[in-house]
Amino acid sequence: MRKALVVGINYYKDQNSLYGCVNDAYAVKTVLERHGDGTINFDVKLLTATGEDNLVKKSVLKKQITELFKSEDEVVFYFSGHGHIEGTGGYLITSDCKEGDEGMPIQELMKIANESKAKNKIIILDSCHSGYAGLDYQSDNSLLSKGTTILTASSKDQYATEKNGSGVFTSLLVDALNGGAANLMGKITPGSVYAHIDQSLGPWQQRPLFKTNIENFVSLRTVQPPVVLSDLIQITSLFEEKGTELQLNPSFELESESPNTENTRKFTILQKYEGVGLVIPVGASKEHMYHAAMESKYCVLTLLGQHYWSLVKNKRI
Repeated sequence: MRKALVVGINYYKDQNSLYGCVNDAYAVKTVLERHGDGTINFDVKLLTATGEDNLVKKSVLKKQITELFKSEDEVVFYFSGHGHIEGTGGYLITSDCKEGDEGMPIQELMKIANESKAKNKIIILDSCHSGYAGLDYQSDNSLLSKGTTILTASSKDQYATEKNGSGVFTSLLVDALNGGAANLMGKITPGSVYAHIDQSLGPWQQRPLFKTNIENFVSLRTVQPPVVLSDLIQITSLFEEKGTELQLNPSFELESESPNTENTRKFTILQKYEGVGLVIPVGASKEHMYHAAMESKYCVLTLLGQHYWSLVKNKRI
């Protein structure tokens, strides 16, 4: 069983309280627990702080982090709350901290993660100055053991912001995990999550950071793919070579005067390809597969289509 520790801290005894971190933690828990088809994904432990009687203390956080990284499978650690940085390093601030440097040292978090035997270790931090994670504070060099991935809401010198009761970063993270960052196989990796978040934030906003030392990306979650596998693998049958121009004619279109059953079957798949950017029509009066068929024009694979053609051809899919 893959494990995740999800932490959201709104309440602080001696710091300014926050408002969206607990909601963010629940949202991350919900999306990580199951794949898009409802099957079990991560076994999630949730820690939240909402008031005086419900604190997340440093000792508890450290204990749970240590326990999480004892696993030898995939693990995810997510934290939403205050962050702090000073000359001695960066810190995740817990409910009982009077000063920032009383929090969980990020350097200690990374030591625990780096020494873990877990196959893949994904650390996701939505806190101010979270980009400190993975750095040697004395040299600013990245220090990640094999299998470790870090995704943070901001650089070490930036603040992480909230909007409409949720962290800007976590809102995009949840969107990505819900399918916004899925590839054509329906798989969502830390790299695709970062790309989704990075593209959504402008240069004047907080900048997410992504650091990794892995051989292969792990899939964080799987959703329904936009093209079913049985259709996708037919790409090499429809196109003999990556650069093939596939001749169309009105018999491919079901609404034509004389549709051909086999051609209309193929055309249905080609239209799905067009919808996800694998195929484009060529030479038609309008840039649509319908007109390419009715005008007996061609369609070709896009660069993305050629990439997936190669994956199928080489039995990578």
